[in-house]
Amino acid sequence: MTIGKSSHRDHGRSSDARSAETDSAAGPQPGAVSDAAPTIGRVLADARLAAGLTVDEVSASTRVRVPIVHAIEEDDFSRCGGDFYARGHLRSLARAVGADGDALVARYDELHGTAPVVLAPVARLDAKRIRPDRGRATWTGAMLVAIAAVVLLIVFNLFSSRPAKVAAGAASSPLPSVAASAPPSSSASPAQPPAPAPSVAPIAAAPADKVTVKLVAEGGTSWVSALDGDGNSLFQNDMDDGSNQTFTDPKQIKLVIGNAAAVHLYVNGKDLGPAGKDGQVVHLTYTPGDPQAG
Repeated sequence: MTIGKSSHRDHGRSSDARSAETDSAAGPQPGAVSDAAPTIGRVLADARLAAGLTVDEVSASTRVRVPIVHAIEEDDFSRCGGDFYARGHLRSLARAVGADGDALVARYDELHGTAPVVLAPVARLDAKRIRPDRGRATWTGAMLVAIAAVVLLIVFNLFSSRPAKVAAGAASSPLPSVAASAPPSSSASPAQPPAPAPSVAPIAAAPADKVTVKLVAEGGTSWVSALDGDGNSLFQNDMDDGSNQTFTDPKQIKLVIGNAAAVHLYVNGKDLGPAGKDGQVVHLTYTPGDPQAG
């Protein structure tokens, strides 16, 4: 009898040992490790306290609002606005407190039965969409060609004005800077005094209390700007060969003359000759009595 009971107990112990070995080989039951591990919120809260940070400081560094930080540390993800934002908040908070963001996101997906959305790769942009606008490039090229043509025309006119001036001087008599005398008449009486020659200065009668300036374009084209004593514009335009302009002011006349050799100056009744050299741009200012009339 004793031997039988002992055998029965040994058999029972052997069965219990085999059961324990079977359970050990099978591993822990589902959920056992998860229940024993700290929650997501607890991990973040412990990491924040270990880093010596307050909720307000974490919120300021991550731009996650304070109520949402409190809710996440309490494992309440309803205020995140969805799984996408919850994952983003977890990664931001984990980065701020020094925790493993990827592990927390994986734990979140495991607990909530969700998975991050995998976005389809962006299709390669069509080469035609990123090509420059051919129409605009063509228009820009045409504009540059037009500007170059205008510049060449101006340069050509400046260089061609000099020989034109010589030809004009040979073909026509000079402006009234030289007295023109009529040829002697055979029928005139020797005792009769010759008729007085016309005044050589076209503005000899200019009043002494004002400044009077006359510009005459000779042998070319020049650009002229004229201002009165108060800074008001009197003239601003091109002067073609043979044209003239006269300006009068009680204070002063300011001039800017391009291609100065093509403009003849008469100031306060004085013939000052060309304003400058061929192609030169000059700035001139005249006042009453400068130069003196007469």
